Amino acid sequence: MLNGKAFAVADRLREWIDAAHITAGPIFRRVSRGDNVLADALTAQSVALIVKRYADAAGLDVAKLSGHSLRAGFITSAADNRASISRIMEGSRHRDPRSVETYVRRADRYNDHAGDGFL
Repeated sequence: MLNGKAFAVADRLREWIDAAHITAGPIFRRVSRGDNVLADALTAQSVALIVKRYADAAGLDVAKLSGHSLRAGFITSAADNRASISRIMEGSRHRDPRSVETYVRRADRYNDHAGDGFL
């Protein structure tokens, strides 16, 4: 079941798809200097630069962030929300569950911990 935040994100995504006139292909695309949405996907380098620009604007330490931070954050959040590994793999496009498990362990590190009451 989707909560209010999930609906808000889904609404913003739908607005982007509609505004960019996307009917097929990548969702996150390059935008030209003239604000034209291009058909090709953002590159990994473009994503990293965007993450760093907005992280810097938010006052975060950009040295600790990359485009991969988005993927790691997605997997960690999905695991925190008890998504199954197979569903997480659909979103992250991992082929090996062991790769996903490294994020899941990080997400579960303090869940049901023996020291729950005082950590």
